[in-house]
Amino acid sequence: MPNAKLFFSEEDKSKIMEAIAKAEVATSGEIRVHLEEKCGEDVIKRATQVFAKLSMHKTELKNGVLIYLAVKDKKFAIIGDEGINNSVPENFWDTIKNNMQTAFSESRFADGIIGAIHESGEQLQHFFPFHNADVNEVSDEISFKDD
Repeated sequence: MPNAKLFFSEEDKSKIMEAIAKAEVATSGEIRVHLEEKCGEDVIKRATQVFAKLSMHKTELKNGVLIYLAVKDKKFAIIGDEGINNSVPENFWDTIKNNMQTAFSESRFADGIIGAIHESGEQLQHFFPFHNADVNEVSDEISFKDD
């Protein structure tokens, strides 16, 4: 299996970043994708650490979302900041995670990530609609461990 930076083709990386930009058009929520080879521990714990390292918790409305993937460990997580988690139902992420798992089980990794981005954006617009003064607080670039 390739390392995290080579996991997606350049075309897939572009599609993922385009999906983020498109999803954020209708919401003030901020979506980021991060890949690394191994999480080395509990995936939620590691994703939470990455969330903090990427300063996702510093958005004005506490509405950052991290889609985290450990490619060699074959683990993933979706982490939402406290503004989201305080606003949405308890099982908010379950359908998105289940759809990702289905795509991943069919080796459609880019499709799984892009689908999660679209679904997250659609859901977030109900709780965090886009405002004219909204600025992109988080990069749409895919991040990798040690970036």
